[in-house]
Amino acid sequence: MPERRSDKFARITANAAFDVIVVGGGINGIGTFRELSLQGLRVLLVEKNDYCSGCSSAPSRMIHGGLRYLENGEFDLVKESLRERDALLQNAPHMVRPLRTVVPLRTTFSGLLNGAANFFRLPSKPTERGALTVKIGLMLYDWVTRKRRRLPKHELKMFGGSLAQWPDLHPDTKYTATYYDAWISHPERLGLELLADTVDVNPDAIALNYSSIGINADGALELRDEESGASQIVTAKAVVNATGAWVDQTAAALSKADAPPKRLVEGTKGSHLIIDHPELEKALQGSMVYYENYDGRICILFPYAGHVLVGSTDIRVSSPGRVRCEPEEKEYILQSLSHVFPNINIAPEQIVFSYSGIRPLPTSDQSFTGRISRGHFIEKLEGDITQFCMVGGKWTTFRAFAEQVTDAVLDELGVPRKKDSLNMAIGGGRSYPEDVAAWVDEFCAKHTLTTSRAQHLLDHYGTSAEDVLEAARTFHHDQPVTADCAYTNGEIVHLAMAEQVEHLSDIIFRRTSLAISGAVSFEMVTKIADLLAAVFSWSDARQKREIANVVNELEKFHGVSLAALKERSVKGEKNAYQHKSTHEPHVH
Repeated sequence: MPERRSDKFARITANAAFDVIVVGGGINGIGTFRELSLQGLRVLLVEKNDYCSGCSSAPSRMIHGGLRYLENGEFDLVKESLRERDALLQNAPHMVRPLRTVVPLRTTFSGLLNGAANFFRLPSKPTERGALTVKIGLMLYDWVTRKRRRLPKHELKMFGGSLAQWPDLHPDTKYTATYYDAWISHPERLGLELLADTVDVNPDAIALNYSSIGINADGALELRDEESGASQIVTAKAVVNATGAWVDQTAAALSKADAPPKRLVEGTKGSHLIIDHPELEKALQGSMVYYENYDGRICILFPYAGHVLVGSTDIRVSSPGRVRCEPEEKEYILQSLSHVFPNINIAPEQIVFSYSGIRPLPTSDQSFTGRISRGHFIEKLEGDITQFCMVGGKWTTFRAFAEQVTDAVLDELGVPRKKDSLNMAIGGGRSYPEDVAAWVDEFCAKHTLTTSRAQHLLDHYGTSAEDVLEAARTFHHDQPVTADCAYTNGEIVHLAMAEQVEHLSDIIFRRTSLAISGAVSFEMVTKIADLLAAVFSWSDARQKREIANVVNELEKFHGVSLAALKERSVKGEKNAYQHKSTHEPHVH
């Protein structure tokens, strides 16, 4: 039985002494929580909101080596990123999968001088990259992975050789370069699996979302449960500040110095769109297109959740906070598509979801944001309790960054390293089948399921699918939440009880893919709210408030209005009725 929130706080109250407190429950904080706990330390993770609800919920969903980082001469970052990409392909194959990538190119030699200037840190303006520039980069990319190759080597073709595969590409295209990286289907869920793995390995480790920590009037560290209002004085031998774009604010809040520490982080805002456009999806042929916009900014688009993900912007922001994709950013992203598929028109109403986050980059005097390093480093702040600030970083390298900060903390505490996580499987990635189709067939036969239901379970939970299904089926009359919903009532109840859910938004945005896939409707929101109200004994007022908060968040930060949600409800009912006779029934 999963530990309840009140039980966690009771354990903290009974023993408030920790070896390390990690502040920040994004992917870097979660990775560090796991890495420290693997060494046998007693660790507390404190997250002010929900896990992976900030920048970690707003990536491009690429797991990649960073081809363009080679231009900046960041070989170590590329080498590290490629190693971590390959590790995730091995350790989390249920969520991280290979992604064929095509780069359309219009020139042969353009960008060579600019690339050389970037490499030697000389001033330069962005220029279009030509075939030779990209060829050199991809040769280096392949060279880095030559001893442990998991993915095919790159190819460079004259456009005539690629026309049959991508006939809708811009007619000015002269070459196409093809290489492989990877993508992640459910980044927030991978964070949750890391948390569950950590507690299984080290029961003394405690993670608490919707909580905060600061220094009280007496100069002591005080933990506050934002849900219950309970507070508790805690102690630690070291603190890891993993709050991303909020690193500077957190460092100041946890410092007793009269003056705040120096500024470490500056953010750039990245926005993405999810587009429902079958013609565009077909044109991609299962590949990601990696292309340049008119201003030199790299953009991407690839099939995602039955639609197309396209992004992103890269805009400096002066202070951290909740951000959204603004109208001018949508226009910028949609305009960029004309550089790739000029004959495919996209209407604004085909955008089913948008999202935006702040990249926590190291401070830089670079005028072009694309040249700010995506690397990471640790800033150690001395004090009564040593604070280790995690500066920079990206999704792909979370494990490596966590490993580095853990080594620094272990050195500070005089504790030897016990375990390495490079080859450690994550959650449902354990014992993942090589033949997925055969696994699905066997799973269907064993549990009397439809193929779509079995595939849904495998895609979301990997080899933990059987446990999730068993838990879901304990729910009386387990059926889809709505006729057009991939999730069942029992599945939602299981997630609510097993994955530290506190609010309706946790389910809609992070425990499921309902929001980002463009599937969520008003009917789904209200029916899931009914399920959570029964599980958590919410009052009618609380339930209405939770629904209102989700509807407001969808409209304010993701471009999905209440009218659109209600229209989806009507459309879902109509589609379910029209296809009732042709769809496979749910069998339980």
